[in-house]
Amino acid sequence: MVAEVSLPQAPAKPGMGLRLLQMVVHNPTISIGAAILLVLIALAAAAPLYAGDPLSMQPRVRFRPPSEAYTFGTDNLGRDIFARTMWGARISLLVGFLVAFFATTIGLTLGLLCGWYRWVDAIVMRIMDGIMAIPAILLAIALIALVQASLFLVVVAILIPEIPRVVRLVRAIVLSVREQPYVEAAIAGGTKTPKLLLRHVLPNTFGPLIVTATYICAAAILTEAGLSFLGAGIPPELPSWGNLIASGRTFFQRAPWITLIPGGFLALTVLAVNLLGDGLRDRLDPRVARRL
Repeated sequence: MVAEVSLPQAPAKPGMGLRLLQMVVHNPTISIGAAILLVLIALAAAAPLYAGDPLSMQPRVRFRPPSEAYTFGTDNLGRDIFARTMWGARISLLVGFLVAFFATTIGLTLGLLCGWYRWVDAIVMRIMDGIMAIPAILLAIALIALVQASLFLVVVAILIPEIPRVVRLVRAIVLSVREQPYVEAAIAGGTKTPKLLLRHVLPNTFGPLIVTATYICAAAILTEAGLSFLGAGIPPELPSWGNLIASGRTFFQRAPWITLIPGGFLALTVLAVNLLGDGLRDRLDPRVARRL
């Protein structure tokens, strides 16, 4: 008789729920930041379904404190602060995401070209240095002062000062990667420049770009709030967190909830984005991850 030999069985793969739990335990900063941000995005996206009309005025119920009838109270014109805060989240988050997306896209393209072509670097980086020499808030105010304020113009005004940050980051990565042996071998093998940039250089920029995009998003949300607070941002008739804070500063002693509630949502959003960015940096940077 031939003895049966039992082969060792491979360990069972953990289920989806267990893998999700392990990810949360090993990446608490990313999990907390992403969870807060997802909840805020869901609340903002569903605002038309539950928040009510943010522009409806009822002067007879003005300055009502938070109560069962008015969750976040009312302002000096009787408008519901809850509705205005939820609708304001749509504008503030939209500005942050649009600025982060276009800043990383434009900055990535210019950074790749500057790091690879010397003549492009000589021209574009001088323009970037000129933009960086102007304070971002002053540049945004100057652009908005030239044309009537609108959501599109606010995005452009915040976007322009953020592009040099991405360009300089990508350019530095390209300058270091192009000296690597595998890139030199690809060049010697006759690989064309577009294919070389897409296959060998571009993947090295993904990690730092993702982290930078989160910080740009947080900075854009704060800048939009600052511009709206100064009266140079989103038109006052549109509810944004900056406009809500600005409209309540005159009545702060009488109705502090007009300012504190949207300000709290603004702080919570920026905190969530920064937590997400810090967690991604710790996971994507191999030196930090090795220390952890």
